[in-house]
Amino acid sequence: MLEFIRSRIAASIDLKTSLLSDLAILGAVEQTVEGIVKAYQNNGKVLWCGNGGSAADAQHLAAELSGRFYYDRPPLNSDALHVNTSYLTAVANDYSYDLIYSRLVEAMGRPGDVLIGLTTSGNSKNVIAAMEKAREIGMLTIGFTGKTGGQMNGKVDLLINIPSTDTPRIQECHMLLGHTICELTEMKLFPRM
Repeated sequence: MLEFIRSRIAASIDLKTSLLSDLAILGAVEQTVEGIVKAYQNNGKVLWCGNGGSAADAQHLAAELSGRFYYDRPPLNSDALHVNTSYLTAVANDYSYDLIYSRLVEAMGRPGDVLIGLTTSGNSKNVIAAMEKAREIGMLTIGFTGKTGGQMNGKVDLLINIPSTDTPRIQECHMLLGHTICELTEMKLFPRM
């Protein structure tokens, strides 16, 4: 059993180590921070969406911005689109599960806002529909996916596609880069002297 545990830790370390030299991903992370900072400087917001574990990660990262990350500072307007269960179940029942996020983006999104969608496959229909609606509105769209980007590839402004097909390892990297984005956003908007 110890070897199995070690193998999982090693796989996580190896994948994270590969990110150190992946200039496309590092550049997309840097552009993501710049886009988020610009949105906040223009009184905008950051919305997040995903399904299952990716929904949990979206909610976690939204809270890092709306609450605090490393230090006390003013709250930032950031929310995960799945947290209103009455809305979610009504729209899924009355329309389609595929529309749960795009309808909220239509209601809440404004030009210059940011939508970040997490889907390890890149094929989640509701996340893709939300990205399409966000682009119509003029929002910056960012996709966190696995290796190929799936169907989301080409449908977002910035793609952070972790070079793996192993869902748990992809999600671990999403959180690592998500935390880095939150930390940099906090530092840029509220520099400590």
